[in-house]
Amino acid sequence: SQACCLSTGDAFMVTSTVPALLAAASLALLAIGLLPSSPKLSSHVSRSVATPRVALRTAFGAASPTGLRGCDGRVTWRGKIARVEPSRAYYSMGGLRKNILASHASVMPSVIIGGGRVGEALKEMGSGDDVIMGRYDDFPENITSGPIYVATRNDALDDVIERVPEDRREDLVFMQNGMLEPYLESKGLADKATQVLVYFAVAKLGEKPTDGITDMNPEGLTAANGKWAEEASNRFNNVGLSCKVLDKKPFMAAMFEKLIWICSFMVIGAMHAPCTVGGVETNHTEEVTALINEMAAAVPDVEFEPQLPERLLAYARSVAHFPTAVKEFEWRNGFFNNLSKQAYKKGIMKDPLPLHSYYLNVLGVGK
Repeated sequence: SQACCLSTGDAFMVTSTVPALLAAASLALLAIGLLPSSPKLSSHVSRSVATPRVALRTAFGAASPTGLRGCDGRVTWRGKIARVEPSRAYYSMGGLRKNILASHASVMPSVIIGGGRVGEALKEMGSGDDVIMGRYDDFPENITSGPIYVATRNDALDDVIERVPEDRREDLVFMQNGMLEPYLESKGLADKATQVLVYFAVAKLGEKPTDGITDMNPEGLTAANGKWAEEASNRFNNVGLSCKVLDKKPFMAAMFEKLIWICSFMVIGAMHAPCTVGGVETNHTEEVTALINEMAAAVPDVEFEPQLPERLLAYARSVAHFPTAVKEFEWRNGFFNNLSKQAYKKGIMKDPLPLHSYYLNVLGVGK
């Protein structure tokens, strides 16, 4: 285990009748699971008191504590913040279950399908026992359990799944951009496989990944859900990358945020080609913001956190050099185009996405 110190950078929220030192000790026990969470304690939260420095030892990779959440090298309890040293930990009682940046952790030997930039980066994050295979290679027989990371383009997924033994398909970890849910449902994998929203970038083959952090989300944006979400998070942490482990509902909201980002920025960029992501963020802010809001309003049964446009603009600033182009239509803008088509099929004559439909018409895609 490794020492993780809660310091007095900020205050914990504790009841005024509990001495600060006792409260700090209780928090430490809560965090490592030796003291059960008390509804009474939370119901009597009344004011902030600065706590003395408390050393908290935790075995990284073990069952995550509850009631903690943090960002940018901090951890919070009941809404107040404390510094975390030397590693970053992120916990919460809600959908975010764990996000931890710790020392090099042991990860399971895994199969990695796809030998490109991301595939090679995934292997570097491991313990040296991984097997990389191409989309047309035979599935290795020497690794009989553990994650199977799919680091290919979306159009290779049929070939990939076909080559994976049927009894191992629930071990698949999909890392593709775009809307995968309908496809995974068609393969019987929607509630079985793992999905990762990848925000880290690998510029060139062999280079270290750059984490997807922004001025609005300094805790990082990469997220995972499913059977091997914790394992994927541990692997990313090995090279200093953040990864939130989310329950299904918050993961779907995060997935739609990423889908809206790539669809809106690529379309507006294409409308003003040649234009980078940074060019869209700087020179066409109102235009892309309007499209973001339109897309968010059209997504059914998803409630987004406040300041969605601001968050997506912040991410654009972090990848300002990226080019823009409308591609992989079936997996990206095709989702929103289908919402427009479905409205007309249902006899609803008002397009829920008039801006998006207009842009697609001008660009000559999605007819």
